[in-house]
Amino acid sequence: MSSASQLVNNLIRPEILALNAYHVSDSAGMIKLDAMENPYHVPQFLRDEIASTVAHAEINRYPDPDPYALKEKIRQLLALPDGMEVLLGNGSDELIQLLALAVNKPGAVLLSVEPSFVMFRMIATFIGMRYVGVPLSADFSLDLAATLDAIRRERPALVFLAYPNNPTGNLFSADDVKQIIAASPGLVVIDEAYYAFASDSFIPHLTDYPNLLVMRTFSKLGMAGLRLGFLAGSAYWLEQLEKLRLPYNVGVLPQLVAGKLLENHAVLLQQAEQIKADRATLYRQLGKMVQVYPSEANFLLFRVRNATSIFNELKRRGMLIKNLDGGHPMLTDCLRVTVGTPLECQKFIEALQESMA
Repeated sequence: MSSASQLVNNLIRPEILALNAYHVSDSAGMIKLDAMENPYHVPQFLRDEIASTVAHAEINRYPDPDPYALKEKIRQLLALPDGMEVLLGNGSDELIQLLALAVNKPGAVLLSVEPSFVMFRMIATFIGMRYVGVPLSADFSLDLAATLDAIRRERPALVFLAYPNNPTGNLFSADDVKQIIAASPGLVVIDEAYYAFASDSFIPHLTDYPNLLVMRTFSKLGMAGLRLGFLAGSAYWLEQLEKLRLPYNVGVLPQLVAGKLLENHAVLLQQAEQIKADRATLYRQLGKMVQVYPSEANFLLFRVRNATSIFNELKRRGMLIKNLDGGHPMLTDCLRVTVGTPLECQKFIEALQESMA
């Protein structure tokens, strides 16, 4: 009889065997600035309202399979025009996978830029879809000529652009993005995970392009633990994508809590404004020490000599950020820090100074 390891090697696809699982570092006892989370709790009055709402939750029942009230709150917040609908997902990761599954005909290509959100490439690998990554320019802006050439050559069924980009933090030229949408023969999805911290959005352009969808998550705004994301776009697209959405993909508690938080969306946006102000301060402080890149997200990418050693020194001092050194050639000696509270940011700067000494 074959051993388990032999069966695994015989049955699992070789490209899956070659993958490394998505790594999440242990943050116990550390100041956690590695995952682009909102560092602030919701106000006490809102926590009390959430507790009361959850206390009456019917967790013995399956969740609403199509929570109209929650979707309507999102529609109103976005001021979606007629004909545009919302599809909910368990975070944006589920939506990326659903989109890739929907268009993965034989020979189909998923195209994105690099470096960008790693799940675009990973999910293409998961489902056996060919992935094409177009390198960004040296300053992390879009290389428009190279991207348009790749679109003409590869005819991608699906294009993902993170806006602002992760892990670089910059907002691509809107005119360049529009040219990419217009040139694409397939579906283009603009990932606006960091919309609350950015100065622009493609939501107003949904009616301008029949091949455009906008994807967002509420994780960065303060709901990371709820795992709630959504797609916005034409009902023609979403009614097909709904066929692939697994039943009950958003649980009872996430639906209820997200609904209550969205009724108080202004509170979360106030926290986002605080984070933007703290980002500006942290940017100035980092700029005196290292090469730091402009950001319209809730994190900053910076480059420092011997980045992995600095990362390990920071961990030793109880400070967890993200090590991107070695993850992509353009990210050599790069680290990424989430914007925390003013006290967390100050402690990070002090720990970085000590680590670089």
